[in-house]
Amino acid sequence: MSDYAKLLEKLTNFTCDWVVGSVKDVVGLCMTVIGLDGFITIGDRVAVKARDGRLVQSEVVGFQGDVARLMSFGALDGIGPGCEARIPLSRQSGGLGINSSWLGRVVDPLGQPIDEKGPLWPASKRQAIQCPPPNAASRARLGERIDLGVRALDAFATCRRGQRLGLFAGSGVGKSTLLSMLARGAECDVAVISLVGERGREVREFIEDDLGPEGLARSVLVIATSDSPPLMRREAALSAMAIAEYFRDQGKSVLLLMDSVTRFCMALREIGLSAGEPPATRGYPPSVFAELPRLLERAGPGYPDKGMITALFTVLVEGDDQNEPVADAVRGILDGHIILDRKIGEQGRYPAIDVLRSLSRAVPGCNSPEENALTQRARAAMATYQRMADMIRLGAYKPGTDREVDEAIALMPRLNQFLSQGRNERSTRAEAFEQLAQIMQTVPQTTPLNAA
Repeated sequence: MSDYAKLLEKLTNFTCDWVVGSVKDVVGLCMTVIGLDGFITIGDRVAVKARDGRLVQSEVVGFQGDVARLMSFGALDGIGPGCEARIPLSRQSGGLGINSSWLGRVVDPLGQPIDEKGPLWPASKRQAIQCPPPNAASRARLGERIDLGVRALDAFATCRRGQRLGLFAGSGVGKSTLLSMLARGAECDVAVISLVGERGREVREFIEDDLGPEGLARSVLVIATSDSPPLMRREAALSAMAIAEYFRDQGKSVLLLMDSVTRFCMALREIGLSAGEPPATRGYPPSVFAELPRLLERAGPGYPDKGMITALFTVLVEGDDQNEPVADAVRGILDGHIILDRKIGEQGRYPAIDVLRSLSRAVPGCNSPEENALTQRARAAMATYQRMADMIRLGAYKPGTDREVDEAIALMPRLNQFLSQGRNERSTRAEAFEQLAQIMQTVPQTTPLNAA
């Protein structure tokens, strides 16, 4: 065989494993890469080789002509123009290899264990990170009522399996503490907890003090601290949702706790602005408000023969403004909202839940008529007291002038005591309604003013 024939045979049997390009520019959080056009799409993973030989995993976030914009899952130290960027020619299935060995473990957003308990068992099938929610016309309806372990929520914002609630609060009002009470006391088979942009100092405290060994045994924690790149913070929310979907499809009742949606949106804002999107509402690019419902709608009931994801998402409202863009968008998507008020916390009542401004859309349909009447009467008493609070404190109100106000004054000390709960104290829904009924029976119902 001639040399030409041998060369032709080698070229015919040649297989290419990688497509290789190179870094053109590094600006801010983004790299621009050339030489990969025609082989990559949005969301593809690209390995960039730093000067020291380290491979940095990156993701395609945009294109400008034949130049791809990449953001990294790690630090950009050691990466500069001319560095090699490569992608496997044969697409490998992405996602996470989730299985039962993940219970009781702490992982990073890429599914790597960070708790020093050894490697995770290999899984035969990988769970996609990005996937659509169950078909709206085919997914199951909300399930039975669920005990959250917090009296104020069980009585005044009763939750059903598959429901999605938002915890709205400013900084330092106690939403992380309330989240820890839910993680330890809520009724579920599996708890998936996502800490997005959390303070690194608080992670171990949350695991050891708030969850404890029993809570950790039924939980999977996905952690991305505040110093993580924006892609890792975004991935922390998406990976936690994928883990919850895996256990939901196993028929489990899953509790998903995410702290916080606001930091997820901030990560999306950094990604969008770095990719060249124009800032819109308060600096958030349009893609943030398109991505938000794609994440939140994945929680909730699965198909009728599957389990359910009961989800609670915390929202950090900037400047205690409940109508800021992220809070307003989340409130319109979820099935209820729990407002934590700074003024209530300053009075020493924790959790600082503002019952009058909180709402569960599953109520009153899931409670009995007697329970609805009980909570309505308690709400009316709290609203009356709130309306007259300034006059009562100033001594301008004379007892006996108004029966409803007199009843509210008599009830408020016991209602405030009912709404207060220690972080290590757990309550059931039945106990909550029983205690509330006892409180409301201490003062007889008022008669109409014109009946006297």
